[in-house]
Amino acid sequence: MSNEDNNNDIAIRVRNLRKSFGARNVLNGINLEVARGETLTILGRSGTGKSVFLKLLIRLQQADEGEIEVNGEAITRLPVDDLNRVRKTVGFLFQQAALYDSLTVEENVAFPIRRHEQATDAELKERVGELLQKVAMEKDRNKMPDEISGGMKKRVGLARALALDPQVILLDEPTAALDPITAGEMNELIRELQHERHISSVVVTHDMRSVKRVADRVAMLHEGDILIEGTLEDLKQSENPFVSKFVRESEEVS
Repeated sequence: MSNEDNNNDIAIRVRNLRKSFGARNVLNGINLEVARGETLTILGRSGTGKSVFLKLLIRLQQADEGEIEVNGEAITRLPVDDLNRVRKTVGFLFQQAALYDSLTVEENVAFPIRRHEQATDAELKERVGELLQKVAMEKDRNKMPDEISGGMKKRVGLARALALDPQVILLDEPTAALDPITAGEMNELIRELQHERHISSVVVTHDMRSVKRVADRVAMLHEGDILIEGTLEDLKQSENPFVSKFVRESEEVS
């Protein structure tokens, strides 16, 4: 396979990614790749830099060092207009869903389409309806965010993340603070959408149940470094003390 063919198979490539906040090192030279159509799960304890890593991938935060390629484009030094063009190919589900409180469910999902595309009111309504139906929220389209549960907000956030038909989707703790049944439904929805759309996904989580449901591959992040990268079975067989303890205690909880 040529280098060009190999590059076309990679949705995200990260090389020597470093990030610090003052004296605190968050990422110590991370190297990762995400293949097209693959779901990579970034696993680790709370506060280890997993969410920071996601934000760096679309330059919501700026890396101190390193290179990031998204869909074949190096984004670390792109001008703002070009960066925004790349960002339109990436959907982002924030940890708290980050819905606009003053907009209805329908208006939240329609927002990126109104901003970035030309669509008639009828076309917009149809597209938003399809997205909300996909996440089982169509009947709640006229409700305000404060009228729906946390799990429902995450479903709406996922619909909004898919609004521009992205090639890549980044999900920050999609099951955090959800009850086991709702978390399971969210995991199944993520997996279903990945198969249907062949989307490349990066899922940040500390929930081993999510890893089991959605991950093709797992990277364990601890104290700024990737301790291990591979399948869930690779993690289970790891002799690294932290990896073994994390997997064992997570399985006891789940």
